[in-house]
Amino acid sequence: MELISEEDKKFIKERFENELEKDVRIIYFTEHYKCRYCAETGEILQTLAELADGKIKLEQHEFEKEKELVEKYKINKIPATLIFGEKEYKIRFFGIPSGYEFSTLLEDIIDVSKGRTGLKENVKEEIRKINDDVHIQVFVTPTCPYCPMTVHIAHQMAIENEKITGDMVEVIEFPHLAQKYNVMGVPKIVINETREIVGAVPEEVFLEEIKAALGY
Repeated sequence: MELISEEDKKFIKERFENELEKDVRIIYFTEHYKCRYCAETGEILQTLAELADGKIKLEQHEFEKEKELVEKYKINKIPATLIFGEKEYKIRFFGIPSGYEFSTLLEDIIDVSKGRTGLKENVKEEIRKINDDVHIQVFVTPTCPYCPMTVHIAHQMAIENEKITGDMVEVIEFPHLAQKYNVMGVPKIVINETREIVGAVPEEVFLEEIKAALGY
């Protein structure tokens, strides 16, 4: 059974034809064992690359064997998917980008190809002023309808400022992290290990929580 239907493929292909501007590079970390959804994640990414008529360059790397790259990109769990445009944005998916999160993956690909986001101008201005490292983790499940908006905001912020790392973390695949961060509901946002938000919030509130985490 294909993970992306023929109808969806047609829709995606049309979007890519109309909206992709510059090339997108996707780096995918996997391994052939001890990884529940690595094969399915790879299938999704390969299909998207095929639908983009050469504008998506997909690289697959072995988590256990390619330690230099793993350390370079600070990968500590798999499947891991990184989405780059002209810059190596710190946009990361940990876990399969399926269900509602598939839409986030598509939007991210289009955003990085354009090198710009749909965030409000006043939010962009404030995000660009941040000079400290920010690590945003958004914990999600594939069946959460409110999670994609939250992940997409985090990833757009990572496009606007290279100091920001935005992670999607699929909690069903990483139950130890769900326990560590006491994830009782999703989306759950954790900023720099100190600031936590449960539930979807507007980008302005997201911004204020980042500032609070940094002590601004």
